[in-house]
Amino acid sequence: MSKVCEMCGKVKAHGGCITRKGLAKKTGGIGMHVVKNVKRTFEVNLQNVKINDNGTVKTVKMCTSCIRTGNFTKA
Repeated sequence: MSKVCEMCGKVKAHGGCITRKGLAKKTGGIGMHVVKNVKRTFEVNLQNVKINDNGTVKTVKMCTSCIRTGNFTKA
């Protein structure tokens, strides 16, 4: 099963968590220095929803932001 929202097509995103160390310049230090950059992925919050599609009941995977919009009819 793919991890894609069937309504908006949202997929997982790639990013990172940057770890900094030191005292900021505006508080009297020499600045924040990057110590570590950890790569990670941001998964989509998918839920199984039963919708009514032209008289037929289908189970689709939708992200929670699409569920909140309410642009569909629940079965």
